[in-house]
Amino acid sequence: MIKINLLTVERQYAKKKLAFDPGQKLIAVSSLLLVAAVLFIGWRYWSLDKESKRLDAEIASAVSETARLKAILAEVQQFEQRSAQLGQRVSLIEQLRRDQTGPVHLLDQISRALPPMLWLTDVKQGNTDEVLIDGRCLTQTSLSDFVGNLEQSGYFKRSIEIVNSQTEAPAGAAAAVELVRFSIRARFQQPSAPGSVEQPAPVAGKPGG
Repeated sequence: MIKINLLTVERQYAKKKLAFDPGQKLIAVSSLLLVAAVLFIGWRYWSLDKESKRLDAEIASAVSETARLKAILAEVQQFEQRSAQLGQRVSLIEQLRRDQTGPVHLLDQISRALPPMLWLTDVKQGNTDEVLIDGRCLTQTSLSDFVGNLEQSGYFKRSIEIVNSQTEAPAGAAAAVELVRFSIRARFQQPSAPGSVEQPAPVAGKPGG
């Protein structure tokens, strides 16, 4: 007598049917894809959030650095303005100092340049560096020496112009006595290198006046 175990066959058939059911496979694959998509979206959101925070921090740092540089730039501009103002003040002070010492040097150099037998009657300086000098001397040689001394001093531009030179007899003097009346025009200047000017040797017996 042959016995057939139908229960075992049904179980094997059910297992095969369960293992190869396309609907269940689709559900499983879909579930895996859904889980993968959720994980990817979560990771992407996390990475973008992290990148956004990093960019925000860099922007905040850049804004702070810009504000700091603006403050430094403002200080530099103020310093440059103050430096320019100080430079103008120094230039003005130096100019005033030169203007104050100019007449002193002028008279000092003229006094040093006076040769014997020559004296001055008038010295005029205009708004420019032009100087007009009037005087008297006993000889034309004294006048030439005076002009040469002025040119050698370095305080007068070359060449000094003799505007007028003529002889005259002083009132009440002997007929043989004659004076040379002269007028010269010179241009006063400061020497280019202080201490480089050679002063004329002092003249002994210089007359007063």
